[in-house]
Amino acid sequence: MNTTPTRTFPPAGLRRPGRWAVLPAAVLAGAVLGGGYGALKTPQYAAISYVIVVPAEKSDPAAALGFAQAYGRVATDIAVTGDAQVWAGVTADTLRKSVQAATSPDAPMISITARAEKPAKAVSMADGVARALVLNSTHVAGSTGVKVVQFSRATKPVAPVSPSAPLSALVGGCAGGLLGGLVLLVRPKRGTPRGEARHSRQATAPATGASAAVPAPAVASHQPEPEAV
Repeated sequence: MNTTPTRTFPPAGLRRPGRWAVLPAAVLAGAVLGGGYGALKTPQYAAISYVIVVPAEKSDPAAALGFAQAYGRVATDIAVTGDAQVWAGVTADTLRKSVQAATSPDAPMISITARAEKPAKAVSMADGVARALVLNSTHVAGSTGVKVVQFSRATKPVAPVSPSAPLSALVGGCAGGLLGGLVLLVRPKRGTPRGEARHSRQATAPATGASAAVPAPAVASHQPEPEAV
């Protein structure tokens, strides 16, 4: 009688990596991408200039706070319509994208932050916008009753404000780990491999050559009929 040898299959964990291998791979990929981005991206420098709104003679001091909020909202528009782009040596579009103005709810002060690839350009843009606000407020001081004065000129930055390569790698690794965890949560579980299913069927099937017992048909007993007298 020929017997077929039973094939043995290695455990599922040895045939393919586990589902949790996605997490360290995602962390590593995120760290590499983040570090590369931080190393290749041009550093950005930020310079801050401060102006303050002061009331004119015989004006309500409380009005200075309200005008400071208004000047902070239109700071870049005033700079573009004025000579700020000429003083800074940049285009109007660059001023709108690279300059931000912030106000304080407690004091009539406006901070003007400019970002650029070179420290000197960031300083010139921040001071240029501040100067444009000062000139504009002087022209309309008769109707507003307030004026803007320079409070502090921008200083040349010595270090970039953009993230460094190690910090970018750390952020990228965290983002990759988060995405990897989400993939593990939404990824459906795999079914039983066909090799394991076939092996289980072979293990439960009857041995080759074994015949099933079939019950023999019952033989009906025949009795002769009695003869008629």
